Amino acid sequence: MTTTDKDEEFRRKPSEFRNTISKDPDAIFTPEKDRYHLYIARACPFAHRAAIVRALKGLEGIIGLSVVGPFMSEKGWRFVTSEETPGCIPDTVNNAQYLSELYFKANPDYVGRYTVPVLWDKKLQTIVNNESSEIIRIFNDAFDDFVPETKGKTFYPKHLANEIDKINEWVYDKINNGVYKCGFATTQEAYTNHIGPLFKALDDVEVILSKNEFLVANTFTEADIRLWTTIIRFDPVYHTLFKTNLKTIQYNYPNILRWTRQIYKFPKIADTVDMNHIKTGYYKSMKTHNPHGIVPVYDGPGT
Repeated sequence: MTTTDKDEEFRRKPSEFRNTISKDPDAIFTPEKDRYHLYIARACPFAHRAAIVRALKGLEGIIGLSVVGPFMSEKGWRFVTSEETPGCIPDTVNNAQYLSELYFKANPDYVGRYTVPVLWDKKLQTIVNNESSEIIRIFNDAFDDFVPETKGKTFYPKHLANEIDKINEWVYDKINNGVYKCGFATTQEAYTNHIGPLFKALDDVEVILSKNEFLVANTFTEADIRLWTTIIRFDPVYHTLFKTNLKTIQYNYPNILRWTRQIYKFPKIADTVDMNHIKTGYYKSMKTHNPHGIVPVYDGPGT
């Protein structure tokens, strides 16, 4: 898998399936119960976002779920049984063995990475969307009519939209993607270019959370969800494997730590976290970073 460009800088490739689900009767993809299926890896922070919003919006009975195994081979993410690896859910929709099969089923000429999450349309037999930031917006309100108890519950309130977008922009660049820019750097210069901005952004988050309960207007929003899935992986994975080791969340960021543990205790959140998948997914899959595949025992600050 190509992770760096010619200048040895990590640049994440954009997602290619970018459709939405709309209540417009003329839309190709409209909200329906049991029409859509979500594919995730519990190891992946971006897929984790989608799993969280699916759970918090009560969509478990509306949108199906499959979970790949935590180990990514040269063929990509593989589906395994829960007996083989606890926490996995096979592909009962397409009976695929590898996630890549879904991409080729949606587009036989597909050329790109086989990433999670994937939102699949069982009716049209294609991928609706594979961009996590857009999938969580879809889950935020598209299926409200099917779950009255969470209808109107939003993680992207209109009056806070501009502020959420601003937070998301720099958090994504400096933190969500910043850990990867450090971890996949193949020169000292590339690493040095990003380690400082990463921790400057974490320092900025610490200041915000020293004054507020959450990132935006003391309201739990998608901005919190998008950052949280990176932070829960920071100490157990990124600090060591990606060399983002100037500080730790547990010992150097008391307000981020408080916020992390607070969200972890929200109903349904802990059920979306599988630290065995997270650590195995990183430490055993990334042989260039950890050739012997040894998995540390530390589980991080969330619990």
